[in-house]
Amino acid sequence: MLTYLLRRVVYTLPILLGVALVCFALVHISPGDPLVSILPPDASQELQDQLRTLYGFDRPYPAQFASWLWRAVQGDLGTSIATSRPVLAEVFKAVGNTLMLATVATLIGFILGGLFGFVAGYFRDSWVDKLASFLSVVGVSVPHYWLGMVMVIVFSSILGWLPATGVGPGGSDEWAFDWAHLRHMILPAITMSVIPMGIIARTVRALVAETLAQEFVVGLKAKGLTDYGVFCHVVKNCAPTALAVMGLQLGYLLGGSILIETVFSWPGTGFLLNAAIFQRDLPLLQGTILVLALFFVLLNLVVDVVQTTLDPRIARS
Repeated sequence: MLTYLLRRVVYTLPILLGVALVCFALVHISPGDPLVSILPPDASQELQDQLRTLYGFDRPYPAQFASWLWRAVQGDLGTSIATSRPVLAEVFKAVGNTLMLATVATLIGFILGGLFGFVAGYFRDSWVDKLASFLSVVGVSVPHYWLGMVMVIVFSSILGWLPATGVGPGGSDEWAFDWAHLRHMILPAITMSVIPMGIIARTVRALVAETLAQEFVVGLKAKGLTDYGVFCHVVKNCAPTALAVMGLQLGYLLGGSILIETVFSWPGTGFLLNAAIFQRDLPLLQGTILVLALFFVLLNLVVDVVQTTLDPRIARS
């Protein structure tokens, strides 16, 4: 187990370097001047040159990448061009809000999707299977930003049950564990959970149907094992793959929540990315993408380790 863990960590290092390189390259090849958000329209050429020197944009790309990577390793992601605040502080605050929302959404999607998928797989080819499969396809197919707007119209504008935007009452961007703040999380969390719920339901349905068709299940039933005992064996065999899908969905939600957070004005990484893109704030854009990519890579590493704990055959293979 320790050897497998060390091998996975070693494999992760070049992936992290590649992620940093791709992050830097994609941001810099995009068109537009990164200093346009802070330069006045009548800025002199001398002022433009001074700012380019200050932010290091006058150096060759390899030198900029080496300097940025070295500072990033030391925990310095630079300073935001638009706000003049440290990028790391901005990103960590946004990551905390997104991680909280994505975790709740993933748990909702995993619980409901796992329930629908297991019922559909256990009663395959029945009306329950068809209904659960239909709901999972709808969940995957519906655009979540459209669903978010519908949820706001119905539950906030028409019924007035839940707040439409923000992370707390009065426009507060500070989270507190109380009902006033939890009400702000309900609509975006449910909206964000629809896609992972559909994906997990379809995955679990296929796993359960495949597992129930295997010979060892027939042998367990022939030996007189109770339905609960068979259920435990099926869950144990399906758990590693289902857990991997859950981890991937959490990683996707961390980086792919830009539309939902924009609809609900949730101050997370998606909302921050949206602002950085429109403001051409390269340090903030680079830092946000890098931190999200690191979370995704490390999350996959954790899922691999947990999978190996549940199923030692993975390490042996």
